[in-house]
Amino acid sequence: MSKILMALLLLAMCVQAIKPLGFPGLRQRRDFWKIAVFAIAVMMITVLVRP
Repeated sequence: MSKILMALLLLAMCVQAIKPLGFPGLRQRRDFWKIAVFAIAVMMITVLVRP
């Protein structure tokens, strides 16, 4: 599950760099770093929650 989520976030970063997604906070191409910060936070939470 976490691998699928990371793949989707990586895909979203690539799409954002090519053509902005248009979501609030992701209106410009240079906002792809926000997706990366979210991905790192999700990975950290996953590591903390898993036994």
